[in-house]
Amino acid sequence: MSAAPSPEAPSPATPLIRPVGDRALLVEFGTVLSETAHSAVIALDRALAAAPPEGLAEVVPANVNLLVVFDPLTTDHATMTALLRGLIGRAGGVAARSRLHEIPVCYDDAFAPDLAEVAARTGLSPEAVIATHLSGEYEVYMYGFAPGYAYLSGVPEPIRLPRKTTALRGIPAGSVIVAAGQCLVTSLTMPTGWWIIGRSPARILTGDPARPFLFDAGDRVRFRRTGSEALGTGA
Repeated sequence: MSAAPSPEAPSPATPLIRPVGDRALLVEFGTVLSETAHSAVIALDRALAAAPPEGLAEVVPANVNLLVVFDPLTTDHATMTALLRGLIGRAGGVAARSRLHEIPVCYDDAFAPDLAEVAARTGLSPEAVIATHLSGEYEVYMYGFAPGYAYLSGVPEPIRLPRKTTALRGIPAGSVIVAAGQCLVTSLTMPTGWWIIGRSPARILTGDPARPFLFDAGDRVRFRRTGSEALGTGA
């Protein structure tokens, strides 16, 4: 007879809230990525943004959990946990604030060094890879790895490939990269093991301290094709 599921297993309806150090709580809505768990993360993130409780310092949404950082001189774990429990029950009613961003991408060979390889591995033509990428419905799931690295879900199934076995150094900022079901527009010159299929002139790092990144978690992204002139080059 199979064992009954652990009552401690988190879910969107009954998240697990546990302390992280002396000034934070981690709210876990699941242990594996799912749309319902991530929707619960976004709902709580927006509820906290709409009415920040006393002592709240920072909120960091991720795929299935949310880190809530607070000022320990103003509040404590127990008070914040009780407040979060109350918010979670009402968070689903918070009006959506997601924005739609249109991001230009140049798929010219000079800026898409992996496009031909992606085409070969998927059995599509390069133009079909581009059309498939443009058809995707993308959502900003989280930031991670480096400043401004917004992980976008929604890469269409026909162009989903695992990461490369070896990373390549010195990939320029603005590179549009894909791996598995995720897409990302790089914000810094960094190494990557993802597939580079284009480049965008969009600036994800805004330079505004009040709003340092272009996207919010939960925002939607649509890509549109552009020429190399948008990148300031005629190459």
